[in-house]
Amino acid sequence: MQAVAIGWQVYDLARRTMGIKESAFLLGFIGLAQFVPLFFLSLIGGQTADRFDRKKIIIIFFGVEVLLSAILGTTILMPTQSALFAIFSVAAGFGIVRAFLPPAMSALAPSLVPKEELPQAIAWNSLAFQGASVLGPACGGLLYILGPQAVYLTCLILQIVAILILIITQTPKQDLNLNRQNMFQLIKEGVNFVWNNKIVLGAISLDLAVVLLAGATALLPVFAKDILHQGPQALGVLRASTAVGAAIIALFLAINPIRERVGLYMFIAVIIFGVATFGFGISRNFYLSAFWLMVAGGADMISVYVRQSLIQIATPDEMRGRVTAVSMIFISASNEMGEFESGMLARLIGPVNAVVFGGIGAIMVSGLWMKLFPQLRDANKFLDASPQNKL
Repeated sequence: MQAVAIGWQVYDLARRTMGIKESAFLLGFIGLAQFVPLFFLSLIGGQTADRFDRKKIIIIFFGVEVLLSAILGTTILMPTQSALFAIFSVAAGFGIVRAFLPPAMSALAPSLVPKEELPQAIAWNSLAFQGASVLGPACGGLLYILGPQAVYLTCLILQIVAILILIITQTPKQDLNLNRQNMFQLIKEGVNFVWNNKIVLGAISLDLAVVLLAGATALLPVFAKDILHQGPQALGVLRASTAVGAAIIALFLAINPIRERVGLYMFIAVIIFGVATFGFGISRNFYLSAFWLMVAGGADMISVYVRQSLIQIATPDEMRGRVTAVSMIFISASNEMGEFESGMLARLIGPVNAVVFGGIGAIMVSGLWMKLFPQLRDANKFLDASPQNKL
């Protein structure tokens, strides 16, 4: 919901004084504002998740999100330039939150289920997330009729509910022996682990390269308003379409998990993602565009499912926060920097050409990574990546 509101509000404010290409370029700065603090703080956030109580970290940074949502709600009262400055500042705040929140959440989750059930748990968790991603953009687009402040207030309330749920949730006791170790040594260990484990390195770097090239999310306001000639409700539908495809695949994987040739499935999914991105770029029909986004979301869900399962199973519990932090740098570079790259490329060659180029690039990258990381390509079963199986 928040992403829809921020994207539409920034694009709408920019279009009052700028052209399409310039406004699309400004959208890319939302991602850049989030990426910069995340890039510099992620490794610190990772070792923090391994040294301190993960549940408390999550509660604290959910609280920060509540504050940021409250600030967003006031931007409707500001002049255009002040509102844009406030929104980009809040985006940077969300970048700080994302440096600490995902490592703690991702590190806590595997301790809640037996390792052999982790792939299915990841699928169910992804289904819950994608379900919210389906409802969120659609509700955000509808609520935007009342103004962006209605969206931000709703988000604030839901974030408070999340804090209350987490407070009453029972979590296993965490080993905090790492609290006495040197912070920089812990960070170095996490980076070295990722670099030396070619399955983990290949999986997260593939996501970086593909989404950096083929991420069309930042340009959806441009497509909705000036290419498909629709309103904010249509933007909500387009954003939800990706999540619909992902939710369908997540449900299928939760019931029928991939058990063999997991690496090959991941690469096939990335190729399909590239084809779907290309199809979205050349489409001029709203319903066909939504269909291609559904296909892209479903393919991306397979890739996420395989990648997260391999990384979580391959990583020892005492290093999960740090490895997740390294992974988050790659993911953020692909998502937030991908948004900036999309905005910059849209400024140079137009939004349509930027998306089409990204789809072709994703297909080429997949072929290249199959050669660079044969361990990932040939990965058969998830449990084969377990540290115990490396002994």
